[in-house]
Amino acid sequence: MLLLKDLVKTFTQPDGSILPVLDIPEYRVEAGEQVALVGQSGCGKTTLLHMIAGIGRPDSGKVRIDDWDITLMPEAEVDRFRADRIGYVFQTFNLLAGFSALENVLLSMRFAHGRPDRARARHLLDRVGMSHRTTHRPAQLSVGEKQRVAVARALANKPQLLLADEPTANVDAGHQQQILDLIRGTCEEENVALIMVTHSDEVARQFQRVDHLNEFNRSAVGYVQVGNKRI
Repeated sequence: MLLLKDLVKTFTQPDGSILPVLDIPEYRVEAGEQVALVGQSGCGKTTLLHMIAGIGRPDSGKVRIDDWDITLMPEAEVDRFRADRIGYVFQTFNLLAGFSALENVLLSMRFAHGRPDRARARHLLDRVGMSHRTTHRPAQLSVGEKQRVAVARALANKPQLLLADEPTANVDAGHQQQILDLIRGTCEEENVALIMVTHSDEVARQFQRVDHLNEFNRSAVGYVQVGNKRI
C-alpha cells in the first residue's frame, strides 16, 4: 500500500551547511495495517510524515501509495491526491477558526471532490463524540474536543492512509486513551492504514507493529529549526 524507496531529505542550515534528516532505503506499510512510529524528539518523524503526505518534497527517492508515485506529480496534483487518499491528524489540530466543527469536516470533503457528504460528516462527528458540538467553532472547544474534530476531518474522505502526528500530545491525560482508541477503532472499522508518530512508550505498547525510525533511517539523528518549530 505504502512503499518508500531510497528516500533522502536534507535541509540547508543558516550557515549554508547541509543537515541530513532522512535516508531510508526501504519502508513498507500494508493496507489496513497500524504502525506506531517512535523516535526521540527532533529525529525526523514529522519530516517523514510530510514526505509521505506530499506536504514536503524529498531530495530523491520514491513515495508510492498503491501504484502512484507522488514524487512525480506536480504540486496541484499532489494536493488533490492527498485530499482524496490521505488523512492527516496534526498535533496542533489546524482547524479553521472561522468555521464550526461540522463546517471544518465538510470543507475537507470539498477540497477532495467538491461534493460534501453532510450525512457522513455528522456520522464521523458522532463517532468521535462530538454530535453535541457540531455548530461550535474551535475557540469554543476544549483541547480534547478540537482533537476529536481533527480526527473526524482526517477521516472525512475515506482515506486509504491516516497519518497521525503525536495526536495525544496536547490532550490531557484523562482523554489520551480515548483519542487513541477513537483513531485506531475508526481506522480498523474502515480498513484505513495508520501510521501514528509517538514518543510515548505507553502508546507504542498498544500496537502490534512498532517501528523505530533510527533503525531504518541511515541519516545522522538531528533536527532543523524553522522559526520556533523543530522538524
